[in-house]
Amino acid sequence: EVQLVESGGGLVQAGGSLRLSCAASGFTFDDYAIGWFRQVPGKEREGVSCISITEGTLYYADSVKGRFTISSDNAKNTVYLQMSALKPEDTAVYYCAAAVGMGSSWYVSGCRAMPFWGEGTLVTVSS
Repeated sequence: EVQLVESGGGLVQAGGSLRLSCAASGFTFDDYAIGWFRQVPGKEREGVSCISITEGTLYYADSVKGRFTISSDNAKNTVYLQMSALKPEDTAVYYCAAAVGMGSSWYVSGCRAMPFWGEGTLVTVSS
């Protein structure tokens, strides 16, 4: 069973930083992609950043380019989202998602919604 557990959310002032973590388990870690998505009530879910662990390809939404960095620690089966220069409009529930197996890198282009999801972690940026 694929499991994704997010952590690291919280309250931060505008201009501050947070690092989100996504601990993954339940699948063979030789071909998969991980994405970070966010959603504000009443708005569509947005693909923030995605990474193909196998191919190393990355995606960032225009709204976070230059401020957010996605990375992975394959030994820990964990993907991180380092968020800097946070803005109040970054406030959202952030979800980690995964695609597993052959073709998983397809999801990285455009940061497409992936089959497996975590429960989410709330990030609140105060002005």
